[in-house]
Amino acid sequence: MCGLFGIISKQSVNKDDLRVLVQHAQQRGRDSSGLITYVDSGYSVFRADYPISRLLAEVPTAQANIVMGHSRLITNGLGDNQPVVRDGVAVLHNGIVVNDEAIWGSLSKTRQLQIDSEVIAAIAADHLDQGGAVSEVAAKVLAACRGVVACALLLPRLGKLCLFSNNGSLYVGKKQGNTCFASERYALSQIGCEDIEQVRDAVWVDIPPSQAPMPFSDHHARATNLIPTLGLSTQEEQVLTFRKHELRRCTRCVLTETMPFIRFDAQGVCNYCHAYKPRNRPRPKEELFKLVESYRRTQGPECVVPFSGGRDSCFGLHLVVKELKMRPITYTYDWGMVTDLGRRNISRMSAELGVENIIVADDIAKKRHHIALNLKAWLKSPHLGMISILTAGDKHFFRHVETIKQQTGLSLNLWGINPLEVTHFKAGFLGVPPDFEEERVYAHGAMKQLRYQLLRFKAMLASPGYFNSSLWDTLTGEYHRSFTQKSDYFHIFDYWRWDEKQIDATLALYDWEKAPDTSTTWRIGDGTAAFYNYIYYTVAGFTEHDTFRSNQVREGDLTREEALAMVEDENQPRYPNIKWYLDALGMDFKEVISVVNRIPALY
Repeated sequence: MCGLFGIISKQSVNKDDLRVLVQHAQQRGRDSSGLITYVDSGYSVFRADYPISRLLAEVPTAQANIVMGHSRLITNGLGDNQPVVRDGVAVLHNGIVVNDEAIWGSLSKTRQLQIDSEVIAAIAADHLDQGGAVSEVAAKVLAACRGVVACALLLPRLGKLCLFSNNGSLYVGKKQGNTCFASERYALSQIGCEDIEQVRDAVWVDIPPSQAPMPFSDHHARATNLIPTLGLSTQEEQVLTFRKHELRRCTRCVLTETMPFIRFDAQGVCNYCHAYKPRNRPRPKEELFKLVESYRRTQGPECVVPFSGGRDSCFGLHLVVKELKMRPITYTYDWGMVTDLGRRNISRMSAELGVENIIVADDIAKKRHHIALNLKAWLKSPHLGMISILTAGDKHFFRHVETIKQQTGLSLNLWGINPLEVTHFKAGFLGVPPDFEEERVYAHGAMKQLRYQLLRFKAMLASPGYFNSSLWDTLTGEYHRSFTQKSDYFHIFDYWRWDEKQIDATLALYDWEKAPDTSTTWRIGDGTAAFYNYIYYTVAGFTEHDTFRSNQVREGDLTREEALAMVEDENQPRYPNIKWYLDALGMDFKEVISVVNRIPALY
């Protein structure tokens, strides 16, 4: 997933315009980068495993008539970078081709790289080698590829540049007779482009032809690989434990006696059941249709849909497009713990629904370093109430919704948050009693937050390692989640009933990918969930699956017996996911899991 940009000029490229496009592209990812330049009648390719702003400073562009490139959010392959060059074709690609392995079998070309984008160049070259029309290249690529394909495809020998997209994540505009393109409209508007159009069908741009080979140079500076190697080991997996237990459970739901602040009455029913107020009782859909009416436009996007690629946000997007009949832009915040499975599902849904996806990617290496610092501090003084600090870095999701609203000029934001995802125990282990009056998944309120932060501060004193460089990032993220005023903000499942069977059946129509190491479809694109749930189960005998299934029992969606069978399966350790998480953090699997296994259990 990348931010694409380019300027095709009759004179030397305007350096100020180029700098603006580069800076905005870097918002979408900074893990690696690439450039194509045209200088002195020849095209050159430059690739680097560091941010595009640095690469641009190193590459001579002062005399270039053409500069195009990308700033990449690493997905599947760090060693293989873009631009991909093969068979006289160069490709800059934003998105993920989810069926690339199947496509290779139908081509006469042989795969040379790991990166999925190579198949786009191979399709184009294969088509042209067989005498196919140049004008059909984009159609051939889009017909073969599943997943997002927003692409700049360069054919130097033919003097052609083809811009095309199957989800609209590419724009082209004019400035003083020059052609400019970028992954988002906002970037082109910032440099004063006119006649900005969203690219859907192929847009062809004439460029200077060149028969010369495209020399390329690779620049390396990164010491560590951002893609976990995932070398699975049976010996490693055997370190994980799974103890079946006979803990007392509520006779109505499946909560265990180790749940913070739990009490049972004479019939064995817990206070969480007694205090429960139905959450999955939506208001009439007609109310939402009426609410969004004033946001509708005759053309262009109408709303922002925060989009994690998880089960609920994907189904929420489906409802917005198919039921509300609105034209959304989706927004994804990647903080380094979105797995490739989650990213592939983002690509699938965006392509199938033809929806533009705007990514705000944080500094992945920095974010993971922060998580590692906090995990090391936690391991020195394990405390169930402090596990949530491992996911504190994702709260800037809420901050950047406002960034996207400002850049797109859209105000309406529609969220697909599951109303049953309430996990009182995470704060409960810190000493915060459950607020049974809470109506939202994410609670607000200054006093509640201040009390929570005070308890957290006291727990942090037991392990000074928590006072590290991540602290400001954590606090500012939680500020944006809990304190900032949210406007034009509605929850889709306040108006549509959340039905797991319906959701899973609907997502299957999109070939939505499931995880191979668990039967559940919940949180499978989240790199952190398997690890923290392993801790909760090992120490407390339950996980967030128990609280979720208990809510379904209370809603009448499951019987208690069904819920018990589900949690026994869902609480099993997910070795591949845990391995991915610890590898991504640069932590030793056996050392970390051994510490977790030695924590005195609450049962």
